[in-house]
Amino acid sequence: MPMTIAEKILARASGRRSVSPGEIVEARVDVAMINDITGPITVEALEKIGVKKVWDPSRVVIVLDHQAPPTSIEASREHIGLRRFAARNGIQNFFDVGEGVCHEVLPENGFALPGELIVGADSHTCTYGAFGCFATGIGSTDMAAVFATGKLWFRVPESMLIKVEGMLRSRVSPKDLILKIVGDVGADGATYRAIEFTGSGLSRISVGGRMTMCNMGVEMGAKAAIVPADEVTFRYLKGRAKWAYQPVYSDSDASYVDEMKCDLSKLEPQLALPHNVDKVRPVREVAGVKIDQAFLGSCTNGRLEDLVEAAKVLEGKKIAPGVRMLVAPASREVYLEALRKKVLQKLVEAGAIVGSPSCAACMGGHIGIIGPGEVCISSSNRNFRGRMGSPEAKVYLGSPATVAASALRGEITDPRDV
Repeated sequence: MPMTIAEKILARASGRRSVSPGEIVEARVDVAMINDITGPITVEALEKIGVKKVWDPSRVVIVLDHQAPPTSIEASREHIGLRRFAARNGIQNFFDVGEGVCHEVLPENGFALPGELIVGADSHTCTYGAFGCFATGIGSTDMAAVFATGKLWFRVPESMLIKVEGMLRSRVSPKDLILKIVGDVGADGATYRAIEFTGSGLSRISVGGRMTMCNMGVEMGAKAAIVPADEVTFRYLKGRAKWAYQPVYSDSDASYVDEMKCDLSKLEPQLALPHNVDKVRPVREVAGVKIDQAFLGSCTNGRLEDLVEAAKVLEGKKIAPGVRMLVAPASREVYLEALRKKVLQKLVEAGAIVGSPSCAACMGGHIGIIGPGEVCISSSNRNFRGRMGSPEAKVYLGSPATVAASALRGEITDPRDV
């Protein structure tokens, strides 16, 4: 029976030769992740059902990233609780304050591997699909079941194929591609589907760019978003992979519920307008809107290549008066490399403020909370009303280059015009 990559992964994880969309399977989980927002609820649920130990501490990852460093006494208390939980259970894969965002830290440390099933108590867990695995977000209480048994039930999703061809032009990025796709498909256009990216254009997109694309799969309602593993994947994983892995690929005659094509050579910078991620327009159609804040970071675009792209736009120049530009490297590894390459120096010299590796302004519960009437342009993944602060504020989503160009001009700007 022909199967897609998503179906093959779920079949393997459930010990079956084949599965079909709509079937319910109980699947063995390879890696489970919690962070400091979702983790305390999982721990509480485990205590309520009387589970003393997680099923396999080597397969559990805990990251303190959303409120890191702690922003309140309650946040500090939750961090303390997770540290104690990790110690009781012998969980060595514990990444404390300052190590970075969970969706960057987990791949850097070799936990996102081709062919595997990964769950995280965070909706953007689909980011790991960039490595050819089935990765999806689950609820905190569902995670308690995983911690207790190492298994979870899934409904096998239908698969949707997105073919990417051509080559990106200067100052057009994978973030622009995924924004365009989200705008075309809609916020609920891929609900509970497994998106599979394919096509010759992918060979020219970096691991970081693929992570950006898969990260925002959930903004279309997708259960998972997957890029089949290739030489780009294998080069990244060399020296990182925690254990041996076995890539899987879709059969040539596998069935897809829908297909679409994207020509990278025709793409231009895109922007998601307030207050919906799928309200997408070319940047030039929105240019001129005054901004108060620019945020560069998050699990979507806080990687080294993102900081480099912004630094290229800003080097030797100054951010516009009245604009706050906040930068949060996605991990300590990214931070250190950006220091070595003097990327952060260029950003700071331009007037940016660099924070610690964390989710930072993305969730609106840490640095960079925006006030009533303010406008922020962000490289993150969500712009819902009140997401980054006041419900009376507005958030636009764009690429690192668009964020930097807009900070430079003090208004939304197409990066090709700088």
